[in-house]
Amino acid sequence: MAERKTAPFRSDIVGSFLRPQNLKHARKLYAENKISMAELKKTEDGSIRDLVAKEKQMGLKAVTDGEFRRRYWHLDFLAALKGIQEVKAEHWSVEFKGRQPKAATIKIVGKIGFEGHPFVEHFKYLYSAAGGSLCKMTIPSPSMLHLICCVRATDYTPIKEYEDESKLYYDIAMAYQKAIRAFYDAGCRYLQLDDTSWGEFCDLQKRKAYKERGLDLDAIEKEYVKMINLALEAKPDDMVITMHICRGNFRSTWFSSGGYEPVAEILFGHANVDGFFLEYDSDRAGGFEPLRFIKNQQVVLGLITSKYPELEAEGDIMKRIEEASKYVTLDQLCLSPQCGFSSTEEGNVMTQEQQWAKVKLVQKIAKEVWG
Repeated sequence: MAERKTAPFRSDIVGSFLRPQNLKHARKLYAENKISMAELKKTEDGSIRDLVAKEKQMGLKAVTDGEFRRRYWHLDFLAALKGIQEVKAEHWSVEFKGRQPKAATIKIVGKIGFEGHPFVEHFKYLYSAAGGSLCKMTIPSPSMLHLICCVRATDYTPIKEYEDESKLYYDIAMAYQKAIRAFYDAGCRYLQLDDTSWGEFCDLQKRKAYKERGLDLDAIEKEYVKMINLALEAKPDDMVITMHICRGNFRSTWFSSGGYEPVAEILFGHANVDGFFLEYDSDRAGGFEPLRFIKNQQVVLGLITSKYPELEAEGDIMKRIEEASKYVTLDQLCLSPQCGFSSTEEGNVMTQEQQWAKVKLVQKIAKEVWG
């Protein structure tokens, strides 16, 4: 079976990589007002150039900037949207198992829009550094904006602009339409929507807790798919947009557990993305049966964990790929790590060498399975 010529690829990556020590040091100095933004940016630029060179050396079909300019995989993007404000928080609205990131959140303070967003410039730099290689951009899914502000938040009260919630869903979708067009105009042909809402909605305990608060998750999920599909109407034919689903990733911990069955029919059966990157590295993700709802999308199996440094046995991974092929064709399947290696600037608990060993393992297995 031939290697895929378009994204997602047989051996792919989610996007984030461990920050090098010089970048971590520069961010610390900047936080302490000891260096300027220009000096921090110079370190970021150099670190991204080095990362791109390493990605190309490793033979990756698409390169990312490792999310090196971000503190968090999601808040930096969402807080830069028009009408959104980042605020301090005493604690996270979700609890990671054993560790907690620096607490912060966002709230809706005005009409939501996408104007002058710094991530477009971030992509332009990646594009210039890639030397012709395909560049993959990762941003949080539209669902995350609503989830954080309106579902997780127990004190949410809509501003006057969004007392009619349908207008909120519409404006989020329109902001993402502008984002898709802006990234496309900057040269992006591979965009990924990162989304922990679906992983959270897979968790039966969390579903129970939301139901007790009076939230109808099935209805919310349908609204999320409608919102995502409306955003995707802006996607040009030669652009690939995928969705990555995760159950939390901070310092090798997580916050949700449960198989995809509660969301599979609504999400897999109706979302018009080109592919799904699905976390499948542990029993917390359940079995492959929910894949029966997949239509014609590619399914990138996240069977190689990015949380722990130990390398998986090749034979075990190949057996699991075979199991998944009972529900979708082998030609629809690809392989990747289950998540990025550094969803926040702190990074997962492993070394740079162990991180790249994981990437190499993905490539080796993919070559053996698909040729």
